[in-house]
Amino acid sequence: MKLLADLLADMIVCAIKTAQQAGDLPPFEVPAVSVQPPRHAEFGDFSTSVCMQMTRLAHLSPARIAEIVIARFPPNKMVGTIEVAQPGFLNFRLAPDWLAEQVDEINAAGDRWGRVDLGQGRRVQVEYGSANPTGPLHAGFGRNVVLGDGIANALEAAGYRVEREYYVNDAGTQVLKFGESLLVRYRQALGLEAELPEDGYHGDYLVAWAQEVIAAEGRRYLDLPEHEAQLALGAWGIERALRSIREDCERLNIHYDRWFSEKTLYQDGTFDKIMDKLRQVDALYEKDGALWFSATRFGGDKDEVMVRSNGLPGYFASDIAYHYDKFVSRGFDWVIDVWGADHQGHVPRMFAMMRALGLDPQTLTLIIYQMVTIIQGGNTVILSKRKGTLVYLKELLDDVGPDATRFFLLQRSADSQMDFDIDLAKKQSDENPVYYVQYAHARIASVLRVAQERGWSDWSDGDVHLLTHPAELALIRKMIQLPEVVTRAATELTPHHFCYYAQELAAAFHTFYQECRIVSSEPGDAALTKARLKLVEAARHTLANTLHILGVAAPDRM
Repeated sequence: MKLLADLLADMIVCAIKTAQQAGDLPPFEVPAVSVQPPRHAEFGDFSTSVCMQMTRLAHLSPARIAEIVIARFPPNKMVGTIEVAQPGFLNFRLAPDWLAEQVDEINAAGDRWGRVDLGQGRRVQVEYGSANPTGPLHAGFGRNVVLGDGIANALEAAGYRVEREYYVNDAGTQVLKFGESLLVRYRQALGLEAELPEDGYHGDYLVAWAQEVIAAEGRRYLDLPEHEAQLALGAWGIERALRSIREDCERLNIHYDRWFSEKTLYQDGTFDKIMDKLRQVDALYEKDGALWFSATRFGGDKDEVMVRSNGLPGYFASDIAYHYDKFVSRGFDWVIDVWGADHQGHVPRMFAMMRALGLDPQTLTLIIYQMVTIIQGGNTVILSKRKGTLVYLKELLDDVGPDATRFFLLQRSADSQMDFDIDLAKKQSDENPVYYVQYAHARIASVLRVAQERGWSDWSDGDVHLLTHPAELALIRKMIQLPEVVTRAATELTPHHFCYYAQELAAAFHTFYQECRIVSSEPGDAALTKARLKLVEAARHTLANTLHILGVAAPDRM
């Protein structure tokens, strides 16, 4: 299905070429036509400035070109009127009859309304979350999992085959530090002297987890050599952290297709393969007892350690092996990684890695999101896992609920700093955007429920051409924008557009509800009641589908 803007662009090109063939315009290559909604609704539904682009080509004024294009515009029932606005804009208004007919189209599509085939089945992997499994997710990191899942949902609605993945960092020095910190808490819980290292993990959750270890395993870790005890407790702690992370994700309606273990990259030979590959392209060299990746040779801003002087792989070694697995071993067409702003400096090395492996850098997209500030009672909460000053995601979910958490964490673009106001998220009023949107869906469900209670069991033969009230047409105009929103969100990887669209759609429905009597008991109003119930049903599909993409519930009652 072509988008309305694209259909109009095709018709404009057709009109220009027809005018050229008729001699109304001289021959020239028609420029690319961009059709967009105008900034102000009084200018119509769509607008284009292409006539101004053609001034030098046609040697005519933009206004005159616009008149010629209108005269040669192909007839189409979708287009109601075309107007020229100075200095040469073409403004289009959709025909009311055509608009009304879209209600039947939306109802026929049902749960699939809004979906487009932009991706045409391309395989795309979205990797998000991927926090070190050294503790529960904190509230700020919730933005990562919600943003990644929102991107995945948008791509799925746009016709991509999406696989969602969580990369489990279960190898490396952080795991050792984690095990060391848990061992300290374990010893302290058993009444022994022990002190947390400065660079260890200081969160209170380790105190509780140490008690869980004692309940399950007793004192047995005291009998192990210290390094062995650290490794063993590190492994236990990773599994405990992952259980907590999985529970939070489940509550947020996030379901991963795969939890990928970093350790497997070294167990299945992937690391050895990429080392051989990098040696073949002369991308490795030795310095200060370590083995380095020559990232600067491939466009990076600095070289990176692949194998440390102690023989252990560096962080970047896992990154290369992991992306080799994604692109070469598993064959994804496109890979999207969602990272926090503290990883911004890693971006150049990732594209250097792609070039060194002979992969197309354009098939890797890195989404860098800004951090979250938690506001409670008007005060800012500082988040630090090491210092233990945290609001955990679980606490946020308990406090404001999964729907408000998802909606609030999605309603800003990734490159914008976010303030999460807990007090606002808990309000049950129109000030709270997620409450406002969900209330609209509950109101829609109530209208349909009341209609059935009053004997309106079937309105399938309703005549949508009776929908002529400005509030009805405004609601339809908003509903038919969903495919455009899906396309934009999937193209730009910006799921926050669904939050704004959901609020605008809810506002359009609330206005229609207030201005139009939907279910009438008057015999003479039966035809209009059926038409309006069709419109309400279409609104239900559109709003529910939008909320589904957001991962937010569409309640029938509130």
